[in-house]
Amino acid sequence: MQDSPSVSLDMNMALRQTFAVVMAGGRGSRLRQLTDNQAKPAVPFAGKFRIIDFPLSNCINSGIRRVSVLTQYRAHTLIQHVQNGWGFLRGELNEFVQLWPAQQQTASGSWYLGTADAVFQNIETILPHHPKYIVVLAGDHVYRQDYSRMLAEHIKSGADATVSCVEVPIDKASEFGVVGVDENDEIISFLEKPENPPCIPGQPDAAFASMGIYVFNADFLYEALRSDAEEGASSHDFGKDVVPRMVSKCRLVAHRFGNSCVYTDGRKDDEPYWRDVGTIDAYWEANVDLTSVSPALNLYDKKWPIWTYQAQRPAAKFVFDDEERRGMAVDALVSAGCIISGAIIKRSLLFTGVHVHSFAEIRDSIILPSCRINRHAKLTKVVVDQNCEIPRGLVVGEDPELDAKRFYRSESGVTLITAKMLEAL
Repeated sequence: MQDSPSVSLDMNMALRQTFAVVMAGGRGSRLRQLTDNQAKPAVPFAGKFRIIDFPLSNCINSGIRRVSVLTQYRAHTLIQHVQNGWGFLRGELNEFVQLWPAQQQTASGSWYLGTADAVFQNIETILPHHPKYIVVLAGDHVYRQDYSRMLAEHIKSGADATVSCVEVPIDKASEFGVVGVDENDEIISFLEKPENPPCIPGQPDAAFASMGIYVFNADFLYEALRSDAEEGASSHDFGKDVVPRMVSKCRLVAHRFGNSCVYTDGRKDDEPYWRDVGTIDAYWEANVDLTSVSPALNLYDKKWPIWTYQAQRPAAKFVFDDEERRGMAVDALVSAGCIISGAIIKRSLLFTGVHVHSFAEIRDSIILPSCRINRHAKLTKVVVDQNCEIPRGLVVGEDPELDAKRFYRSESGVTLITAKMLEAL
């Protein structure tokens, strides 16, 4: 864990007065068939983790030990993972990671209508914990952030609410919720995917994009959510409704992600790493980047570990060393329980329990858990969903038109293969 910021306040007390709410109820439909049976936060990432592990690890490493995970869409896999991997905190010390499923707690009996409504429906569950500060987190992004630094800035600024922002190129900003600020980083506008995004003062080529990460004074948040619930025209979403409505009505401050990003070995000259792996292309790119010599995301940093649950499996195994078939992997991540039997793996990431048979070749690909790649299969630039069996001799990644007929092929040429697609061959 990185050192806490030097501030004239009791951060230990502030962290004990902080409650985190992780929004993990969304489907993530842009990930196509990867989220047909599970919510986006439960999607595997980086060989052994799931996306939800990143915000949860950030909480624990930051010193926030009261965390609720709000679930809704196809939550079974997510619930299993959190129960298996995140039950190590001590309830006697008022520390926990709890799963809070949607319970239709309002008079209308509706499921969660948006991110703000999800928190609103749980106000009565939060109140008995008496938090002074509430941190609201998206459960479907990959990044490492010390929330204690953001909390310290929030308290010192006297803000009612603080929004964590990441710098993006001005020509890409229209893809995000864009935060306009003055010279003191006070928020003066909050625009959802604007055509003409405001730039950061003094940086005409960059804009602030909201990360979906907020710190609120608890009483202020309760009032804002109750007001939003009475607004019939609202979509009851933090980024679209609640936070934009706060502009000019309260002290609303932008937090620069670079001030709380966890850099490897303190190298603050690196680009702060934050990824919304919400499309097949973004998901493929973020995973494949981990196979490079110096990936943008360092998962080997012992000072800020990413915690998870993983079934106990034997070490990865490579067999055969003949000229015609050699079990080998180069520039690759191969997880526990994998067997590479006379196959070639290059620039690829294999999740737990993958078995690749002789004469198969896998390049620039992501193979999710418990897949079986049969002999002579040749896969290039693919994402193979978990529990798939690739038929003997199947070639994917060389004929775009044929791939698009049989599987899902993205704009950037990444082919997604699922078990249902294989059954239809």
